[in-house]
Amino acid sequence: MAEIVNLNQRRKAAARAEAGRQAAVNREKFGRTKAEKARDAEAEARRNALLDGARQDGAPPKG
Repeated sequence: MAEIVNLNQRRKAAARAEAGRQAAVNREKFGRTKAEKARDAEAEARRNALLDGARQDGAPPKG
């Protein structure tokens, strides 16, 4: 005999699962602390300064 399925419960369970997947993606994409963002920005600034200082031709720096 076939199992009786409540479609409303299935729909809500699927929506919860999708919301969970989207939350995981957002945590990975946006889940950095302010300190981590500042550290990365400072490292990039140091890297850009090093590259600009090592420029061989007289071209002005981009940016």
